[in-house]
Amino acid sequence: MRHIYIRGIIGLIWLVAAIVCGVSGNFLMMGLYLILAGVFLYSAYAAWKKEKGGEGGEVKWEKRS
Repeated sequence: MRHIYIRGIIGLIWLVAAIVCGVSGNFLMMGLYLILAGVFLYSAYAAWKKEKGGEGGEVKWEKRS
């Protein structure tokens, strides 16, 4: 579960970097940082949904060998 939080934090860091670039007027880098923020935040969301078992489902445990 820790990897989900780390992805979310990295996504928020990219989002803050995009805001800083937008305020300073560097719109090319702002766009790049927004894309990176979106990728990390979406991957955190997708991993969270998978961890929870999808839409309304129960968590399914897999046996590791």
